[in-house]
Amino acid sequence: MASSRSKVEGDQRAGAEIVHGSEQCYQHSLDLLQELGFPKGVLPLKDLEECGRVRETGFVWMKQKAPYEYFFEGTNTRVSYAAEVTSYIEKGKMKKMTGVKSKQLLLWVPIVEMSIDDPASKKIYFKTPVGIGKSFPVTSFMTEEEKQKFLENAN
Repeated sequence: MASSRSKVEGDQRAGAEIVHGSEQCYQHSLDLLQELGFPKGVLPLKDLEECGRVRETGFVWMKQKAPYEYFFEGTNTRVSYAAEVTSYIEKGKMKKMTGVKSKQLLLWVPIVEMSIDDPASKKIYFKTPVGIGKSFPVTSFMTEEEKQKFLENAN
């Protein structure tokens, strides 16, 4: 089944490439993460309905049927994803993110940026609106398949 793409006019989504449907959006999100240099498991969104990208500005969005929480065992962190997650992208970075929160102690803290500044460090850095951040090993967000390849290449 071919993915449906259309153009949107107005606001920050003007000129966007849009993909609809669960399978097409899932593949689109994986392709985007790979292009940026992130592991596939870093945005484990569910039931995606629409994904869009404005190549000129780097604006992207992903819409799910409903908000979703995910627990990352590798970092012992619970993350909440709103029905819509937005960001501006560039190689190794998603910035001005909306719709992503991490539970720290008893508080939900918005995550506004994630980046891999130095691929050699094998760390992903997550930043809050006040500039405080935390880094985790890139392997904490890899799929089993990615971990296998990573370990094979490390030897």
